[in-house]
Amino acid sequence: MMRAALVACLSLLSTVAVAQTYRYVDPAGRTVISDTPPPRQARDVSKTTGSADDSTQPYAVRQASANFPVTLYTSAECLKECKEGRDVLNKRGIPFTEKMVQKPEDFEELKKVAGGEVAVPFLTVGKQSFRGINADAWNNLLDLAGYPKAAPYGSKPSGNPLQ
Repeated sequence: MMRAALVACLSLLSTVAVAQTYRYVDPAGRTVISDTPPPRQARDVSKTTGSADDSTQPYAVRQASANFPVTLYTSAECLKECKEGRDVLNKRGIPFTEKMVQKPEDFEELKKVAGGEVAVPFLTVGKQSFRGINADAWNNLLDLAGYPKAAPYGSKPSGNPLQ
């Protein structure tokens, strides 16, 4: 009885959050990468799963990420500017969440976060935000949040490097 309880406790402690990402081609022929499952008419669907536990990050990055999480809002039509935004974040080794605006609910969420006027790329660092791509402004927000100025050795890119 004790052994079964111990095994149950250990299994609960050893579970980690798992993030799933879907990559597919939508009916209009655009490549979409999202955390929501694709529609039935999507083609070339692939799903990746990764661990949300990132204890390999340096302490400063983990602290900044916990206090000032970074979110990048993009869209399927935003290619050059959104790639530039991803590159700014990845060059510094910033762990970030990319939210692709593709449904009316996504648009409404961005509208709420942006305070009305919607444009992508849109960056949030904690409660601060910036509309459009401006590497100096983005770096200023990241500096104020305490993120390192350069990617730590061996850091892996976040977001969608395929666009």
